[in-house]
Amino acid sequence: MNLLPRPLRNRVAVAAVAACLLSGCSKSEPPSLPEAGAPLPKVRFKTDWYPQAEHGGFYQAVAKGFYKEAGIDVEIVPGGPGIRVPQLLLAGEADLAMARSDDLISYASKNLPFVIVGVYMERDPQGILVHAESDVKTFADLNGRSIMAEPGANWIQYVRMRYHVDFNLIPLNFGVAQFLSDKNFIQQCFVTNEPYFVQKNGGHARTLLLSDSGFNPYRVIFTTKAYLAAHPREIKAFLAASLRGWDDFMKGDASLAKAMITKANPNMPEDFMNYSIQALKDQKIIYGDPQINETVGLMTRKRLQEQVDFLVQIKVIPAPVPIDSFVRFDLLPPELQARAN
Repeated sequence: MNLLPRPLRNRVAVAAVAACLLSGCSKSEPPSLPEAGAPLPKVRFKTDWYPQAEHGGFYQAVAKGFYKEAGIDVEIVPGGPGIRVPQLLLAGEADLAMARSDDLISYASKNLPFVIVGVYMERDPQGILVHAESDVKTFADLNGRSIMAEPGANWIQYVRMRYHVDFNLIPLNFGVAQFLSDKNFIQQCFVTNEPYFVQKNGGHARTLLLSDSGFNPYRVIFTTKAYLAAHPREIKAFLAASLRGWDDFMKGDASLAKAMITKANPNMPEDFMNYSIQALKDQKIIYGDPQINETVGLMTRKRLQEQVDFLVQIKVIPAPVPIDSFVRFDLLPPELQARAN
């Protein structure tokens, strides 16, 4: 049976990224606008994993021509295991990429030249996977348990400190075989992913979304400062068309994007994508919580500052870093810029 859900994220060796930076692997180009009849400027967007529903809005924007209407030609470059996306950006092998905001804050604390330019998920889809009958109902109930999780993940220290709990860690193996064989097993997951595999193999699971613990990073779009300086027009076009793609993917007919994803990744059946899309909706991953006026693409200075503060508190970074040193709000669509502060 296939028990190969996606990894939770590709851990980046920051020292290796810094070495790449010092060796001069970043590059920039002079800014330019396409002339009438000239080919549209190319934008290479690097994803964090193989094509999947969690990338659906970007594929929708390609499939429905939203990027071309915005004046750019976007190539979605799939990720995969062990790929160091920040190094690819520094080497000029990609232009924009996806990540989590807490990672970008960590890069900023090390003076690495990356900039958050937009948000595509209001809530991070990572969670804790437990069996349906488990007595783990809250994060406080994790005290004294064993959890298969990604060693060094920022949420671990956050949950320990906030809930005054401790738990044993088993290194994550990115599968669900152990979970299926042990009714007491607990592991880190993507709420859009691993529960599907459990269900397909006869199990019954519940999830605790990590953002409900208070650990609430954005899923962001980022680039290098060099690319930003050379291509602000292309970035603004990419953000506007991508958010349009996400809105259309989540609320409209997603069949074109799903067809593109299946063609690029035959191991992504439609029922899996449908499960993931429903989880994105149920868990308010893309749009956030309407009760607090969140919406697709919204990023606020206040929430980013809260993330900086808790990363200092849990000693992931040694001192606060200024928001404006690693975030640009002025590239967002005007209606989101107005809400950023």
